[in-house]
Amino acid sequence: MFPLRDAVRSRSRPYVTWVLILFSLVAFVMSAYLQPALFEGLILQYGLVPARLSFANPASWLTLVTSIFLHGGWFHVISNLWTLWIFGDNVEDRMGHLRFLAFYLASGVVAGLAHAALAPTAALPTIGASGAIAGILGAYFVLYPSARVLTLVPLIFIPWLVEIPAFIYLGVWFLSQLSSVLLNLGATGEFSGIAWWAHIGGFAFGALTALLVARRLRRPPVMSYDQEGTFRENY
Repeated sequence: MFPLRDAVRSRSRPYVTWVLILFSLVAFVMSAYLQPALFEGLILQYGLVPARLSFANPASWLTLVTSIFLHGGWFHVISNLWTLWIFGDNVEDRMGHLRFLAFYLASGVVAGLAHAALAPTAALPTIGASGAIAGILGAYFVLYPSARVLTLVPLIFIPWLVEIPAFIYLGVWFLSQLSSVLLNLGATGEFSGIAWWAHIGGFAFGALTALLVARRLRRPPVMSYDQEGTFRENY
């Protein structure tokens, strides 16, 4: 399933979401044109390597943040930033700009720590914003469960567009990450090439944070659907 858009319009301009997308895209484009040896050196230096984390080297913990803004290819960066574009604006609208920025970075850090805790000897660098974005998905799951997500579902060669309630779409996404972990228990993310525990940890952190602070956040729009199923938004 590939999300195309959600049905909730943000009531404020998502400046932080825009900046995060732009910064991540610029960082990727600049790194993509480096010579292969320089690019590999960049990933090794600023990517998250669990085996290299040490309290004796405080600088190693900075990679929990720097790794969020590095990506390995066009599909990697586009898929991550597209998801951030769809779901980030609404979470930012509820949290406010500065709180959302802190939440995004904290989600990425917690996701990285979850990966490091479950694969402490992993020597391969982990990069990408997927852990931080998983935190946004977890918060969206709690804050907008009744929202609809227009989703592209490929049926053999026929694309099928369907609106799916957010709690179902995101619930299926979370279960897919969990099932991937179970299928790759022997790999622990280092050999499978994907830090599944980072996704799970980020999502759980985002959902729990949203549950704890929901009452302090800006009130959401009242969402409803008319008899024809058209989405309506009331303030």
